[in-house]
Amino acid sequence: MSDLIRQDGFDYAFAPSACERCEGRCCTGESGNIFVSPQEIAALAVHLKMDESLFRSTYLVKRGYSFSLKEQIVGMSHDCIFFDRKINGCGVYEARPTQCRTFPFWDYFKTHLAELKRECPGITDV
Repeated sequence: MSDLIRQDGFDYAFAPSACERCEGRCCTGESGNIFVSPQEIAALAVHLKMDESLFRSTYLVKRGYSFSLKEQIVGMSHDCIFFDRKINGCGVYEARPTQCRTFPFWDYFKTHLAELKRECPGITDV
């Protein structure tokens, strides 16, 4: 049985086993935004056993009318604030935002497949 994940409307599949050797390229590298909803903010605060207002001031940055997770600069990389380089993984994996849960099946990558393949070693053609 294959461990490939497919999603309707996408011309590629994803092998999650590739995450073990990837070193978190989807969570590090270029600067970007991981937008979080009010419900995700509340869930992350609960997961971290923090007051929500403290969570907001510690981990979020306002972008227009939305909030994004902060980044931490590590060398030349902009890492998600929750990316843990010691484990090469997410420190809040169980409570990670929808944007993270749905990677690599983002509409953007439907027309930028070459970019996705450079970033994610788990992408295969279907």
